[in-house]
Amino acid sequence: MRDNDRVTSATAQPETPGSPQFSTSLERGGSPVTPPRLIATDLDGTLLRDDKSVSPRTVAALAAAEEAGIEVFFVTGRPARWMDVVSDHVHGHGLAICGNGAAVVDLHGGAGSHRFVKVRELARQNALDAVRLLREAAPGTVYAVEQTYGFNQEPAYPKLHMEIPDVLAQAEELLAPGGPADGEPVLKILAHHPELDPDAFLTLARLAIGTRANVTRSSPSALLEISGPDVSKASTLALCCAERGISHEEVVAFGDMPNDIEMLTWAGRSYAMGNAHPDVLTAASGRTVANNEDGVAVVIEQLLSRRP
Repeated sequence: MRDNDRVTSATAQPETPGSPQFSTSLERGGSPVTPPRLIATDLDGTLLRDDKSVSPRTVAALAAAEEAGIEVFFVTGRPARWMDVVSDHVHGHGLAICGNGAAVVDLHGGAGSHRFVKVRELARQNALDAVRLLREAAPGTVYAVEQTYGFNQEPAYPKLHMEIPDVLAQAEELLAPGGPADGEPVLKILAHHPELDPDAFLTLARLAIGTRANVTRSSPSALLEISGPDVSKASTLALCCAERGISHEEVVAFGDMPNDIEMLTWAGRSYAMGNAHPDVLTAASGRTVANNEDGVAVVIEQLLSRRP
């Protein structure tokens, strides 16, 4: 698996390493660029290689950034329980933004001991409205419900995730007051369609659901992620930065899929991976190489090489 104080930065034509346009310099167009204080990076398809590993080069680059006084935030659509892949690589504050902004999690406890610092839940009525409206607009849609600790799904929901659901029931039952998922915040709804094109499904869902929820996607399949109406990677990252006195100009962000677009346009500088979705390439102010070529590390190394 892989919205909103949104500040749109001026976008350049996509750049590739080795071309005359590619640059991670602290100067762009002859104008000074604010030195970074925080790096915000997506995980799947961005920081992680396709085998879900963190390369030694990337581990070294993250450590060097923290040593230079630059905070590193992992900003992902993953739930907290899937963060073990990077728990060994946290430094400093050890916080991550999970569930596309629905939660801020302290990873210091290690595997199975993650602590929720902030939760931005999807209201039950909004979730029920979203389920109903999308069922009407796209018959055949099936759902799963992601909570702080639990994961529940409809019987027809495919085995997209390597885990066993806590409860099998229709989404309306799962989300009902007093239902099997009551008493625990809902972070997001997952909606899957077996036949629709992923981008077409996203457009249809946004039109159907409107302002009741924020809809995005990070999977190559027709799998949508539905969060609270003001919840996204960008809005939660903005809250975390405000708490630290960090402006959007001081943030460098990395991503590859539509759920990264708001974050990439909010950050002062942003990089689309070489393997990124076409809309992400348009939204980011720069481009780096693909995740399997350590694109995040490439940029961090160049940023650090130009620091005083």
